[in-house]
Amino acid sequence: MQEASPARHDEELPHEGTDRHRSVSILDVARASGVSHQTVSRVINGSPRVKKETRERVLQAVEDLGYKPNRLARALAGGTVRSVTVLTSDTTLYGASLALRGIEEAARGAEFAVAVSVLDENAPLTPDDIAGRLARPGEPVLVIAFNAPGERAWRALPVDCPAAAVVELPQEGHTSTRPEAWLDDRAAAAQATRYLLGLGHRTVHYMAIPSSTARVSQRAAGWRQALVDADRPVPEPVGGGWSPRSGYLAARSLIADPQVTAVLCGNDDLALGVLRAAREAGRDVPGDLSVVGFDDAPYAAFTHPLLTTVRLDFEGLGRGAFAMLHRLLDPENAPTPPLWAEPELIVRESSGPAPHRSA
Repeated sequence: MQEASPARHDEELPHEGTDRHRSVSILDVARASGVSHQTVSRVINGSPRVKKETRERVLQAVEDLGYKPNRLARALAGGTVRSVTVLTSDTTLYGASLALRGIEEAARGAEFAVAVSVLDENAPLTPDDIAGRLARPGEPVLVIAFNAPGERAWRALPVDCPAAAVVELPQEGHTSTRPEAWLDDRAAAAQATRYLLGLGHRTVHYMAIPSSTARVSQRAAGWRQALVDADRPVPEPVGGGWSPRSGYLAARSLIADPQVTAVLCGNDDLALGVLRAAREAGRDVPGDLSVVGFDDAPYAAFTHPLLTTVRLDFEGLGRGAFAMLHRLLDPENAPTPPLWAEPELIVRESSGPAPHRSA
């Protein structure tokens, strides 16, 4: 019986767009670029022992032919497999989960494996603790630092660890020696507040989500500044939390006051709780009470009434953060980090003109 030939590490699995029985191989790439298959393999594995012109010619052939290297086969053959570890404290929060999705999408396109390490909210997170979470010393790291554990992990990273992070909008004067990506939710909160004031509301109340540090969150800061600029009363923010239940519990006492006619929520989950509390209290939305959320979660377009909210491009932010890290690791060959969309106010049914109050 003839023994089957072992599979080569630089061949690939069939992929979409090719014949099942005739997928593109490394030999096709070699023929198209006029080099040996060993040279193609060196380019794919990131070897520096290839001239720039040759590398560009091979990469162009890879793109033209739609060649997809088999990362698993390469690893089994002892080749280099690039990977990144993502540190996050919660993969269920809307913003963090979408940022993670964007990271994974961008990493997959760049042939990086992704590992996720979930942080303990109460852990001290020393440099040794962070290093112990990595598959190998010096493993590249991406941190989702939207809350306090992520912020602590970002500060505790070992100095020799290449890393980037998605963070809250930094305070003025903030500097970082590592790449950071953020959304300007301060400006977005200010825009949402001005929108409600423009509808005739005397002031806007704010239901807050926890900040990444002890300082006031940027969303709360944007809301406050818009009220100050308009010379309107600045109510004390209401601590909400993250969930619809926490928003509901916080809203019951808040909206019992008929003078409260507009509420800006730190996320859409809190806004859901406010809508429920308003219905139980007999407050009509938006006729008697305007409610605005933050994030534009998928359900926001299906609530009753449809939720006015601020749309944030968390997936684009994740893709951008990975691209920053990739650029740090491979400044000559990694593509320029893409831009993500600016926050956008999405006006739906849950906001409207301030109710007329008789004297």
